[in-house]
Amino acid sequence: MKVKRPNKIVEGVMIIDTSSEGLAVARVDDMVVFVEGAVPGDVCTIQIYRIKKKFGEAKVVKLEQASPNRIEATCQHFGTCGGCKWQHLDYTAQLGFKQKHVIDSLTRIGKVEFPQPAPIIGSKKQYEYRNKLEFTFSSKKWLTVEEIQSGENFEGDRNALGFHIPGLFDKIIDIEKCHLQADPSNQIRNEVRKFAQEHGYSFMDIKAKEGFLRNLLIRTTSTGELMVVLQTFTEDKEKREALLEHLKNTFPQITSLLYVINPKGNETFHDLDLHCYYGRDHIFEEMEGLKFKIGPKSFYQTNSEQAHELYKVTREFAGLTGNETVYDLYTGTGTIACFVAKYAKKVIGVEYVEAAIHDAKINAEINGLKNTSFYAGDMKDVLSHDFIAKNGKPDVIITDPPRAGMHEDVVKVICEAAPEKVVYVSCNPATQARDLAAMDHMYKVTKVQAVDMFPQTHHVENVVLLELRNKTL
Repeated sequence: MKVKRPNKIVEGVMIIDTSSEGLAVARVDDMVVFVEGAVPGDVCTIQIYRIKKKFGEAKVVKLEQASPNRIEATCQHFGTCGGCKWQHLDYTAQLGFKQKHVIDSLTRIGKVEFPQPAPIIGSKKQYEYRNKLEFTFSSKKWLTVEEIQSGENFEGDRNALGFHIPGLFDKIIDIEKCHLQADPSNQIRNEVRKFAQEHGYSFMDIKAKEGFLRNLLIRTTSTGELMVVLQTFTEDKEKREALLEHLKNTFPQITSLLYVINPKGNETFHDLDLHCYYGRDHIFEEMEGLKFKIGPKSFYQTNSEQAHELYKVTREFAGLTGNETVYDLYTGTGTIACFVAKYAKKVIGVEYVEAAIHDAKINAEINGLKNTSFYAGDMKDVLSHDFIAKNGKPDVIITDPPRAGMHEDVVKVICEAAPEKVVYVSCNPATQARDLAAMDHMYKVTKVQAVDMFPQTHHVENVVLLELRNKTL
């Protein structure tokens, strides 16, 4: 019987795959159905709650037969919290589906020829791998099904400190323990909540635009340094200093204790002044003897150990001998540029965010690198013929764009510059494949290496080596 209406219950549905967005995939009649809460190999009874032109959306009503790849989720918040949606999928299987996503993107979207990809590089840490987490305060705690069914009255205690519920900007799930960041992350968050509750601090109500406490940012490094940033909606010097002093005394391992007052409509503070209450206004990360200064506004890969693996692949693909001029596009704070600098004649970094370029110059200076230059501006405007004439023709271009991929003008200039090699690092294999297709007339894909930066999620990084087809250019 054809599925024609939503809320249809269908039994005996086999889950056959995962989507590029991490949802489970099934077929009911001839329709593709994306299923929440399932893993490939499951046999389920599902409820199709939405039908669109080309697909349906469903949730699991009953698990009839569990997949061999299904495991027990580690986190108590799994299924309610919006992160770590693959916790119930065995990690080896996670890697397999990520590798498949990369290959499918190159094949179906890019339609380019490529060699057999190397096996995906998995993360040694499947939990506690993140070096940065942000938690939001809210006076409108999201109640779980269990809490609602308990019959307990929560109206007098709806304060929460945790993560946004997917799709709901004003609802926060209160987090008791998050497995993504190593301790003392959980202790700090829970102590902040406890102190605030005991002393009557108001939590933010984003809809009413009122409240005091707004956001808590915790950053860590592999060297043991620790940054905590408290964000408030309004100024209350007495309350702010009482909380910060309590944190300073309770957690002496804090290297950098900062605060920011943010009365805006959103939590972003990149355009606001931050104030140092205790310690330094920055922390340091290290990689192969290189030091990287990280401020509260700095971008740094959120999985430090896997970032090292990613950068090693990038450097290997570049195949530098010490004589090359390297362009590092979307350089951020210059981590890749600094990482490859001692293997190249010179490295030119380009980035849109001016503050990031400021950090990149500092990082190069800290590490005594004299062969790097950094420029800020929109990539499609900066990367001009005049720029190349001034800085020299690149022998190798490394590009690590955001999820949207490269602007078509940037792709065009890369092809016109005709470096012998392009190393394309991507956090979105779909847009990477699109850009590879646009470069296929000049470049062939000679190496493919996926790297898993985010275990328990569907996200994957992919590195591709492109080599010039006609090397007489």
